[in-house]
Formats: sequence, structure tokens, C-alpha cells
Amino acid sequence: MSLRRAALVVAAVLALAACSDKNLRKPAELKDISNPAVQPSKAWSTSAGDGSGGVYSGLRLDLQPDALFAADADGRVYAINPKNGDRIWRTKTKARVISGPSVAGNAVYVGTLDAEVIALSRADGKILWHAKLPSEVLAPPAGDGDTVVVRSVDGHIAGLSAATGETQWLVDRSVPNLTLRGLSAPVIDGNRVFIGFDNGRIAALKTGDGQPVWEQVLSVPTGRTELDRLIDVDAGLLLVGGEIYAVSFGGDLACIDADTGQILWRRSIKSYTGMTLAGDLVVVTDESGVIWALDSHTGAAAWKQDALLYRKLSPPAAFAGYVVVGDFEGYLHWLDPKDGRIVGRSRAGGDPIRSPMVATDNLLYVLNEAGKITAVSAKR
Repeated sequence: MSLRRAALVVAAVLALAACSDKNLRKPAELKDISNPAVQPSKAWSTSAGDGSGGVYSGLRLDLQPDALFAADADGRVYAINPKNGDRIWRTKTKARVISGPSVAGNAVYVGTLDAEVIALSRADGKILWHAKLPSEVLAPPAGDGDTVVVRSVDGHIAGLSAATGETQWLVDRSVPNLTLRGLSAPVIDGNRVFIGFDNGRIAALKTGDGQPVWEQVLSVPTGRTELDRLIDVDAGLLLVGGEIYAVSFGGDLACIDADTGQILWRRSIKSYTGMTLAGDLVVVTDESGVIWALDSHTGAAAWKQDALLYRKLSPPAAFAGYVVVGDFEGYLHWLDPKDGRIVGRSRAGGDPIRSPMVATDNLLYVLNEAGKITAVSAKR
């Protein structure tokens, strides 16, 4: 069985498992919120193509000072005015785009199902170059203006020239026989890139040549079955100052020293979605839909919210003094970061929200699976 097929099989098996016991896995019903503390309102909305086409992808929004960038599975890449939703430019790449966009320097990068990275001009969307990789580029590329670091589903990590797309270095990492469908995006900081792997490890590599700086075990496989032994690090890494927060499907969330790779603290939480920092709290949505808030310095649990069980939550976002999560019906749930109470609710269409939300001081930007982008403001 190919690695790609194995990943798809796991996704299907997990979906079936979630449906096998309707009583245990039934999504929680939403309860009315008395005296909501926040009244979100839609500032604008627009369409960025057809979204992911209903398949799991690494498509996301990238918010920059000059534009909000988006892409869809039909190969269209967009630059949008973040103030009003007007289109600045659109490019049809004619590729099956599956990840990105990611902006670095003067370029916008997307990855494709057909093992390509495409670079476009940030100013006008003109295609600058195509680069061929060994397999599907499911993780959004990461760049620093000189090097573009790319991951493919077969375990390869490549460093490409930002100017030409030429491969500068290539690292081959082993991939377990069975994995979830998903890849954690590389995170670049200075001359290092941090990556979470399907084998439960976190590594720091030099961006210049791909040489290892350190490697740390986040999770080890346990259990009797292959499904029990899944330990993928698929959620995005959270880099704050000199510390990295990482979580795995194996059930470990840890704070890691970015310079040495030493684990500073560890908690038992299972997730494939993502995290955000809300003040001194690391907030994470786990695989069953529980939202956890942990002290960022010690890992001690501050609170947990389980009123949204099995609603297939998005990574959380910190915005306007709240924690916001999306769900499979397009609802946005607004939580008080002090105690985790749900204090508001809004809706950004009827399709699932799975990709990370991004924000300015005034607007929260939400991309749903159908490609709809909604800008939301918060009124107390």
C-alpha cells in the first residue's frame, strides 16, 4: 500500500470510527447563550474559488500588510484587500493546488497534488517558477526570502532557492506505514526551520543546508493496533520567543526549548488541529472537541471546555480578547480566556471551518471548506 493511500485509509477509518457509535460520537447540540458578552458581526465576505473541494488539504489564509492571500483546489490563487474584501489579483495556475498560500519576500508559494511548488509574484500574481518534488506537497511551504522549505507526503524535506526554485538540499525522513492525512507546516526562525514529523518527532534543521541542529521525541507509539500507534505531529507548531509548543496525535503536548530541543514541560493531550497563545495561556482543541487552556510556563491546566464535543473543531484563534473556534457547521464559538465559558456565537456560512483563522486588531478572517472568506468584527 502506498503511503498516500495509507494516509487516506486512516482518514476513512477514523471517520467510520467516529460514526460507529452514534451515542458516543454524536456532535454536541448547541445551547443558547444567555446574555452574550460579545456580538460578532460580519464586516464583509467574498469567495476565494471552490475551496478544498471537500478533501483534506493544507489550504489556508496568509495575512500580510499588503493583502490577504488565499487559494483553491482548482489552482486559483488570490490576493484580497483585507479591509473590504475586494480582489487585488487572481491567477489561474491550472494546477491541483493542495497547500498554501505562504508569503515570503516578494513571492507567494503554493503546493500541489502533483508534487510541485509554484511561486507567484506577490505584487501581481505572475507565475515566477515551478519546482518538482518527489510527491504531493500537502504542507504549506515556508520561506525566508532566500530559501523555501517544502515537505512532501513521502517524508522528503527540500530547501529550494527562492529566486529560481532550484533544489539546494534534500533530506529524506522515514514515514510510518500508516499515518493520518495531514502534515505540519515547516516554521522558519532565523537560520533554522522547525518541523514536526509523522513518527512523533520534532526537529530543527539549518535552512542553508538542511543539516540537523537537534531532534526530540514528542510521542512514542503505544497500543496493540496500528491505529492505536498513530503518533503524527500534524498540528501547526507554535513558536513563541525561544519556545516551541507542539502537539501530537499520540497524546503529547510539550513546550520545547527552541535552541536545544530540551522538553521544558509535557501534558497528555491528543490533537491534530492546532494551538494559539492567548495571553499566558496555550489554547488547543483536542481530537474529541475539548478545548484546553494551559499555563504557557508550566503546562498546568487553567480550564477545559467540553460543551463542543465531536463538533470537529478548527484550531483556536485569539482575537479581540477572546478565544474563537470554528466547527463543522460553520459556527464560530467565542470563549472567555479567563475561564473558558462560551460567551458568544456567530456563523460564517454553513460549511466546515478547518483551516487556521488569522486576525488583525479589528478583524478576524475565516476560511471555510467551500472557499468562502468572512471577515468578522467583535462588539462587546
